Parts: sequence; C-alpha cells; structure tokens
Amino acid sequence: MRLVNAKEMLRKAKEGHYAVGHFNLNNMESVRAFLLAAQETHSPIILGVSGGTAKYMGGYRTITDMVEDFMAYLDITVPVALHVDHGKYEEALDALNGGFSSVMFDGSKLPIGENLEKTRHIVELCREKNVSVEAEVGCIGGQEDGHVAMGECADPAECGQIAKLGIDMLAAGIGNIHGKYPADWKGLNFEVLAAIQKAAGDIPLVLHGGSGIPDDMVRQAISLGVCKVNVNTECQIAFTEATRKFIEDGKDLTGNGFTPRALLADGLVATKEKCIEKMTLFGSLGKA
Repeated sequence: MRLVNAKEMLRKAKEGHYAVGHFNLNNMESVRAFLLAAQETHSPIILGVSGGTAKYMGGYRTITDMVEDFMAYLDITVPVALHVDHGKYEEALDALNGGFSSVMFDGSKLPIGENLEKTRHIVELCREKNVSVEAEVGCIGGQEDGHVAMGECADPAECGQIAKLGIDMLAAGIGNIHGKYPADWKGLNFEVLAAIQKAAGDIPLVLHGGSGIPDDMVRQAISLGVCKVNVNTECQIAFTEATRKFIEDGKDLTGNGFTPRALLADGLVATKEKCIEKMTLFGSLGKA
C-alpha cells in the first residue's frame, strides 16, 4: 500500500457522517504509533507534518521515504495520506516536490485576494500530481510567546470564494485554537460552522486544534460537515507523560532501560492508545 491523497477518504467520511483523524508526526516513534493504530482499528489516517517537524526530521523527502518504508515494513493496508500542516507557500511547494500526497496551503493571514491567488496556483500544481489540497480562511488561534490568542471565526462568504477554486478540504476558524485551551475559552461557534458549510457546499470541512475540545462539541462539529479533525497536543502530552513516568519509576536505571528504544517505548504505546481513542470518537473505526 502506497500513500494516497485524502480526497477519497474524506468523500467517504462526508457520506458516512464521520471524520478522519489527522495526527501530527513529531519523531520516528509517532510514525510507528499512528500507522499501527490505523492498521489495528482498520481506520484511514492522515499524517500531518508542520514546517518545524520537516526541518527536524530531515526534510519532506526524508519523511516521505520514512513513512513509505514503515508502511511496507509494518504491512500497512489502510489508506494513509501524508499531509503538510499549515504550510506556507514555499513549504507547500517543497512538500509537493518531496512526494507528499496532500498539502495544506495556509494563506489565512494574507489579504483574501492574495490567499485566493496563491491557493489557486497550489491547486493547479497539485492537480498535475494527483495531490489533495487544503486551504484555510480565518486564522486558528493558539499560544505564542506565552500569550493565548483566541481563534477567529471565518467569513462564510470568503469560504465560499475559496471553495470554488477546486480545493478538496477547507479549514475555517470557528473559535478553535492550537495547543491547550484556556479556562475562559468560549467554545466552538456552531452557527458560523453551519453558515460555512452552506457556503462551501460539498467541500469537506477541517477542524484544527482538535486536542482538548469536549467530545460532544467534536461530535456536533462532525454532524455539521467536519470530515477531518487535527490532533497533536494530546498525543504529545501522552508521549511525554508516559516517558516521564518511565524515568520517575527508575526503569531507565535497570537492565537496558537507558537505551533510547527502551526509554521511548512507553511513549510510543501511549501515543498509539491516544490515537485510537480519538479515532473512536471521530467514528472512523472499520472505515478503511
């Protein structure tokens, strides 16, 4: 099984009223954990890569080769898309040339005219290589320099404009943020989400910042057209907590517990378990 673009899995998700999980890669352990989780649950999966992760893991081509080699080694038979997460224009192009099967161009911080122009060009290039495209309208909030910025709500009219460019999925801010949600977070704006879905037509919608959103809100978002949910922070926390416990329990001081493979093994398992937990919530189990 080779990498696929995300179009078909998201089409099926929209028809079946469930969502496909997008899980961000952070290291080799996360590659293995997410692939095993998807295979075990017979779920389609989207593996996301940020610009920072691409630099850390040796570039887009290195990651493509690693994921495909792991898929062959682990005998993965479920659909797997390798996707740029919040890619800048140049990052989207680099990933496209590096063998990724899906890209996100995030032009949400640009004037809408420039966002439309650059998204249109990305779509044209991706069509030539059978690569799926995600675009964004309305910035997703998050933590930067210790400050938590609340997420914006996208303009449904702008969503309608960008949906007409031939994109395969649309990320639109509805009050969601990246990272941990603050205590005073007001929740998702479902009125705006419904308006965005109406404006976007048949385009599958994407919910970024899926870590920490209450389960009932996630389910409601899926019922209103969200077909892809991005998760990163919760998997990172699960990995870190399991690794910390391994050390606090003194396991690194016994036998070969000091080896990197042993030190990170519990984190890999915890990441896999969190991934399965989220796939269960999204309703994608058995949908591959």
